[in-house]
Amino acid sequence: MLKFKNLLLTLVLCFILLIPGIAISGEPVTITLKGNPLTLMGEPLEVGQTLPQVRLPDRALKMADQNALKAKDPILSVVPSHDTPTCHEQTHILSEKNDGLDRTVHLVTLSRDLPFAQKRFAKGAKINNVLFLSDYRDAGFGNASGLLIEENRLLARTVMVLDKEGVIRYLEIVGELSRLPDMHKAFDFARSLNTE
Repeated sequence: MLKFKNLLLTLVLCFILLIPGIAISGEPVTITLKGNPLTLMGEPLEVGQTLPQVRLPDRALKMADQNALKAKDPILSVVPSHDTPTCHEQTHILSEKNDGLDRTVHLVTLSRDLPFAQKRFAKGAKINNVLFLSDYRDAGFGNASGLLIEENRLLARTVMVLDKEGVIRYLEIVGELSRLPDMHKAFDFARSLNTE
């Protein structure tokens, strides 16, 4: 029985080491863009950790922090830039394909785009049910969360669900930057969190 447990533990560890975007013992996390490796600065957050308290401007340049999100269990969609097709699609899915989740959950998208660019994007896309936050000033969120990409200083594509205390309950850091996260899986998790 002990041999079986050791074999099982070895297989699990080998599997974890093969997953892109997982940090092992403080080593930098590597993600890719069209197969080219990129490095995340610091150690990314994990499920069970509290989202760092970082004040960020919204589209109107009003400062918001995590306390503004505590009224509802928020879904935080992190994108590199709204000027790219994949980020554009991810934000439209968040806004338009959440099957009414926006009535019970706070939808937030975060990028390093200037608030003016976020405002222009939201107006052109007719998105009114998502809070846009910008990490343009000093990458405070990117540095605190471990999601800042060293090579291009953008944020790694991520989706997370927080509870009302700001604890990360669901997290997906996309291993290949040009791919979408599984937004519907995050939506389903947020629904289950609201029924607890």
